[in-house]
Amino acid sequence: MTKQHKNFPQPQEWKSSEVEHIKINSNFLRGTIEESLKDSITGALRPDDAQLLKFHGSYQQTDRDYDDERKQQKLEPLYSFLIRVRVPAGVTTSEQWVALDDLSIKYGNNTMKLTTRQAFQLHGVIKSNFRSTIQGMNAVLLDSIATAGDVNRNVMSTSNESLSPVVGEVAEFASRISNHLLPKTNAYHEIWLNKELLKNGEVEEEPIYGKTYLPRKFKVAIAVPPYNDIDVYSNDIGLIAIVDKGQLQGYNVLVGGGLGKTYGVQETYPRLGDLIGYVSKNNALQVVEEIVKVQRDYGNRENRKLSRLKYTVDRMGVEGFVNVLEDRLGFELEASKPFEFTSNGDVFGWKKAASGRWFLGLYIEHGRVKNTDSYQLKTALRELADLHICDFRLTGNQGLVLGNITEANKVVVQALFEKYKLIDAAKISGIRRHAIACVALNTCVMAFAESERYLPSLVVKVEALLDKYGLREDEILIRMTGCPNGCGRPFLGEIGLVGRASLGASFAGDRLNTLYKEMLSEIEILENLDPLFAQYSKERQKSEKFGDFIVRKNIVAPQKNIFILK
Repeated sequence: MTKQHKNFPQPQEWKSSEVEHIKINSNFLRGTIEESLKDSITGALRPDDAQLLKFHGSYQQTDRDYDDERKQQKLEPLYSFLIRVRVPAGVTTSEQWVALDDLSIKYGNNTMKLTTRQAFQLHGVIKSNFRSTIQGMNAVLLDSIATAGDVNRNVMSTSNESLSPVVGEVAEFASRISNHLLPKTNAYHEIWLNKELLKNGEVEEEPIYGKTYLPRKFKVAIAVPPYNDIDVYSNDIGLIAIVDKGQLQGYNVLVGGGLGKTYGVQETYPRLGDLIGYVSKNNALQVVEEIVKVQRDYGNRENRKLSRLKYTVDRMGVEGFVNVLEDRLGFELEASKPFEFTSNGDVFGWKKAASGRWFLGLYIEHGRVKNTDSYQLKTALRELADLHICDFRLTGNQGLVLGNITEANKVVVQALFEKYKLIDAAKISGIRRHAIACVALNTCVMAFAESERYLPSLVVKVEALLDKYGLREDEILIRMTGCPNGCGRPFLGEIGLVGRASLGASFAGDRLNTLYKEMLSEIEILENLDPLFAQYSKERQKSEKFGDFIVRKNIVAPQKNIFILK
């Protein structure tokens, strides 16, 4: 039991923000979404319903490329919806891939986006097709429940089983967490599935979340060392698998990670999770649930910019947070176990798992699955899915792993790979292999700059600089987002671009980068990188990564390292 002398912070009384009132009055996330969907005069939902829609896994968007033109024509913006698919650990079947591909063609913009949370996004779905799209996902046992909104979102974990014998067990636990933390309201099934899955009548309480759910979004991820391919430190809860002699023993627990910030609001900041101890695998789900409940009870419900768990932890103090957590658990966390991360990038190419099955890591530029005149990626993956000889595993870096391939079918997959001339990650530059870009313009309502549409062309110019100094093969993390919300995890890039340039994150994902220069044009970005690459090529130590070099040479000061409580 916990020690009696511990001091326990008390929850504060918060004034309720506007979103809190929307949740309170929503009848457990129903709102008037049904009525909004029936309104054929507009392509949009009512404002309160657009907020509630996030809990159902969707964001209302406009095509911002046409905003000015439509305004001049006195037309409303060109509204559509992004629908995000819940995929714990990123694992889907070939049947599910086929279904999503069909939906993207029939109702979307004929592309699929693989996100940095190991989920799918379908873009361009109009209101009249919304329900049909959700029902098409449901037909193959997929849903969009809780992929957005003030609840736990898609649970991530290392998905490539060739990397460790415990990856499959960890992925199963990610799915357990996801299902355990789902909202219990029947609103999703009533609105989108015509109540067809209801068996026990309407649920009018939320045992974990309560009537107002969480103060803000919540993210959980599990990493399997030495691979930190899901950036475990950037999550509200990060679990680090501890393995002994090939057997999963339990998890080191991180709390309080989160990368979003608001420029001009100094009280907001990116933050890495604190390592607070270790828990056996049998008690891990209880720990996760109680951390969520502490955030439910102590989180800021007045100012949404300060409502993530990271601010709760800092306000309570790490020790105070752990005191409350352990009091609720009825036991103390153990001291954290040793571990080491070497990379937060993906592993590409063919790798064989302990099961004897093969796994193929594919490079998907910024996670966008589409066809172009010169590159038929979407067609290639659909042809493969139609064969039903592998599963499809999304990574936390917008990549894709083709998994569970037999020795005989490996030949088939390789032949298709060569037929469509799919990109071989070994033959592209190190910086391009690990580049990440969020969607940004033209659809994200938060974006103030380009990202996905622009970064590929910038990388070409950066590669020219790297070639000058013999650095083309060096793996350097470059990440770009169109706003500081952090969807592409730019603050963990060795080079992070969010309208301003930051440098010096670690390649293992355990150190944030530091602001280097503000508001740089493309020319200025290249002019600043050129001498840094020159210096790196001449003065780096053996095996030293670019971010570590930047910090060692005092080009930027290092950001706060991980705090270890136990």
